[in-house]
Amino acid sequence: MNIISRFIEFRLIPFVRKWNLENLIVVVIDIFAITIAFQAAYYINYLEIGGFFFSNHRLLFLYFMITPFWIALLYILKATEIPRTKRYITIFYQYFQSTVLIAGILLVLYFVFKLYLISRLFLITFAIFGFISLYVARLLEYMFFKTYRSKGYNYLNIALIADDSSISLMDNILSHKEWGYRIVEIFSNSRKVTEKYRPNIEVLPERYGRVLYDYMEIEPIDEVWYVKESVAATDVRNIVRSCEELGVTFRLNHKETRDNLTNAFTENIADHKFLTFINVPYKPSSLTIKTIMDIFLSFVAIVFLSPLFLGIAIAIFLTSRGPIIFTQERIGLRGRPFRLYKFRTMVADAEALLKELEAKNESDGPTFKIAADPRITRIGKLLRRTGLDELPQLFNVLKGEMSLIGPRPPLESETRQYKRWQLRRLSVKPGLSCFWQIKPERNSIKFEKWMEMDLAYIDNWSLRLDFLILIKTIRTVFQRTGL
Repeated sequence: MNIISRFIEFRLIPFVRKWNLENLIVVVIDIFAITIAFQAAYYINYLEIGGFFFSNHRLLFLYFMITPFWIALLYILKATEIPRTKRYITIFYQYFQSTVLIAGILLVLYFVFKLYLISRLFLITFAIFGFISLYVARLLEYMFFKTYRSKGYNYLNIALIADDSSISLMDNILSHKEWGYRIVEIFSNSRKVTEKYRPNIEVLPERYGRVLYDYMEIEPIDEVWYVKESVAATDVRNIVRSCEELGVTFRLNHKETRDNLTNAFTENIADHKFLTFINVPYKPSSLTIKTIMDIFLSFVAIVFLSPLFLGIAIAIFLTSRGPIIFTQERIGLRGRPFRLYKFRTMVADAEALLKELEAKNESDGPTFKIAADPRITRIGKLLRRTGLDELPQLFNVLKGEMSLIGPRPPLESETRQYKRWQLRRLSVKPGLSCFWQIKPERNSIKFEKWMEMDLAYIDNWSLRLDFLILIKTIRTVFQRTGL
């Protein structure tokens, strides 16, 4: 176990950190675990035949039928969420529950598709091995992410409204770095809290609550926790309203058993019961499918479009001086910066020429746009009109920094000029395409209208909406309506 821990800490963590592969790891390992279970069941039941199960077309059909079912079921049961404070017995129960349901689905498929040539003992063996392999895989992932978080990665920034009763919870959070919660601000009138935590964390009196609202605008705050023993309803309402305006998650520590509030759901964190309020899409199963589709479709697109990637790269290289790929720091989820990739469409010294052109800006907001930008190269005009310059962002999607569909990632200089209500567009992952991207002559759309379209996307999000935008994005490429 010590060897595994050392491998995780010194080899695996730097690799995952560099490429931002957390989401991809979870999906790939689950599919791999199911495949190993299928092969093990095949080997035990068809030892005399040998080889691999995919040589049998009936078993291959069953594999492709049951794998998506099992993955989707695990996500519906929230078993694939890498827990921060969940107990091992809870994980065991979730996977056992999924195995029982999958065994039932296997029997249904067996009789509906009349797979009588497949041994029923094979189905039972596969269900057992599937449970074992998935559970072991999840424990290994859990161990990896505990180590990963303890090193300061994959964390959530939280602000606390606390009192004396909150000290034990805060001590637990600070002592369990593997949970991945980073306390960045405490608001409390408690002298004990102030004296104990002020040396390492900024502690402000509760009357400075307005500071919290301003702080959330400029810093990447993921969640606000109200962990006082007594609840001041007026304060809670004000904080909830501010969090919802910015798309920040709000958690209220409570001991009541009735959970009948309209826009809240219950979660357990470190043996504490929280009511969680969130004003961004919260459909766990649908969001999981979105993540899987992001990874799968971006990978497939990169493979199948590789000849196009090569052709564009050669065209850029032959027609203008400078790098083929242009990288730029953009702002992602909750205000976190990342490096965005694009095919270069401008001359090499475009950034230096920007100051000379600022007076000609035709945008009514913080963005810079002019119809006939002299910095754009000849091939760049075609790439922008078709949207093909955005293709390298498929690698950003594969890394988990972006989604296929979502609000376009802004520059930091732009976000500093956002109005308060516009900041909520940062509460979801930025996307390669969005409502704005598929509009004809999109650059003529007023800035505030653009922001309203992004918030409308967040408020009305569904898998169906993502699918429609994706189809229209492909149509935009062929119609060349990007400018």
